Amino acid sequence: MGRGAAPAVDLDAYFRRIGYDGPREPTLDTLRAVAFRHPDAIPFENLDVLLGRGISIVPGDVDAKLIGAGRGGYCYEQNGLLKRVLQALGFQVEGLMARVLWMAPEGAPPRPRSHQVLGIVIDGETWLADAGFGGCVLTTPLRLFSDEVQDSPHGKFRIVDTQTNGVAERQVQADLSGRWAPLYQVSQGAWAEVDYEQANFYTYTHPSSHFTWSMTVGRTTPTARYALKNNRFTHRDVTGAVVEQRDLSVDELEATLREVIGLPVEADWRPVLEKVVAWGTPA
Repeated sequence: MGRGAAPAVDLDAYFRRIGYDGPREPTLDTLRAVAFRHPDAIPFENLDVLLGRGISIVPGDVDAKLIGAGRGGYCYEQNGLLKRVLQALGFQVEGLMARVLWMAPEGAPPRPRSHQVLGIVIDGETWLADAGFGGCVLTTPLRLFSDEVQDSPHGKFRIVDTQTNGVAERQVQADLSGRWAPLYQVSQGAWAEVDYEQANFYTYTHPSSHFTWSMTVGRTTPTARYALKNNRFTHRDVTGAVVEQRDLSVDELEATLREVIGLPVEADWRPVLEKVVAWGTPA
């Protein structure tokens, strides 16, 4: 993995945003601290897609939205920002790509690679970091090439060998109440920043992308995971057990986005939230 030049990011502003005031050396402890705080402070959300605004992954636009405006975003925004932060700290980091398996029916055909994740090399070992996977986001880096069960502040994970059409991949799985649920399969080989442009455009425009016809929101705090799929609200504890799950009215959805997720809800979101409630929870 190469370091490569990265567009400047205001580290002071980013660290204020995630509430971090610790060391800035490129160590595993620093990586763990940032990975823990990022998904608490910067939620996963696709509101701009539903608002018809499109998603820019130009660094300045991402920083203005996720840092300056107090908004969240999806994987290309979240992990694009995290990558530049880690590079600015001196980490050896590259962008990777994964095919999502989360909630896919058993036996379903392979999905295209559509999810950006990060690989960080520390003392010769590659760690997987991911700040952009909704309600099951990682809150600690994982050893990408270890088959052992790995603990995190929000449950256990493991990464195992698998193949898609004869191509080796690493499958990330989460322990959901004793059942290993696949999240995604990570492909080897770095992606250049320009490679993500086409995938991002597909994600926010193509009718087969669920981000164009459903709302997905997530936030992970030190004591909980919160997720919204349209108007279905799910609150899990750190073990993954469901604490609460219910469908929200428009007023409740707006309040939850503001008070639980921590988003600066805007007046022009209301028609979209009404549409989301009318859609109901996808099967």
